[in-house]
Amino acid sequence: MPILYGSPISPFVRKVAVVLEEKGISYEWKQVRPHDKSEEFRSISPLGKIPAYRDDRIALADSSVISFYLEKTHPEIPLYPADTVDLAHALWFEEYFDGGLSVPLTTVFFQRWMNPVVLHKPTDEALVKDALEKKLPPMLGYLESQVRPGAWIVGEYFSIADISLALGFVNMQLIQYQLDSTLYPKLVAYLARIHARPSFQKATAAMHEFIRELKEKMAAAPPA
Repeated sequence: MPILYGSPISPFVRKVAVVLEEKGISYEWKQVRPHDKSEEFRSISPLGKIPAYRDDRIALADSSVISFYLEKTHPEIPLYPADTVDLAHALWFEEYFDGGLSVPLTTVFFQRWMNPVVLHKPTDEALVKDALEKKLPPMLGYLESQVRPGAWIVGEYFSIADISLALGFVNMQLIQYQLDSTLYPKLVAYLARIHARPSFQKATAAMHEFIRELKEKMAAAPPA
């Protein structure tokens, strides 16, 4: 059975999980943290990054590479547009999140959740303010301009572009961050439709279960 390596709290790991679910591929989820030193994980991901993936033919790391491999090996339910122009746009939106939007979203999530809850460190409110007030608004404004009411962001069917763009906002629910529906009405409605899909619901449930188990372990651990 294929194995997905990584923590469900990572949007990049959940991207592959959603692709697997959308394509109806059964898999095992091995929860591995970034830079895990196990020989099994490092043999697949020498950079120590998550996610990693293994099946009976190949072992790969990087969410975009894994997702494209799954598209080519399981094309029956396509998640990449066949039209060349639409494909280019889908890959652009995937990169828009991976290399752009994920940065301020991760900053806010890390400072507001990881630091106080997991690492027991103070939140750097200056970093949060910069992300929320300077970096995020133009990025969200661009997406608002690109979303088509009632449609997917590229072409005529749900694609890797939609998966990529919606993932980072799931983590933000943990810190009660919500987009302003008066500023971004199309984007808010678009994300809600994606988050309601069974594939997203299952991946989100895995994230919450991971957090529940993490908090239980932290509560049971002896004081440092």
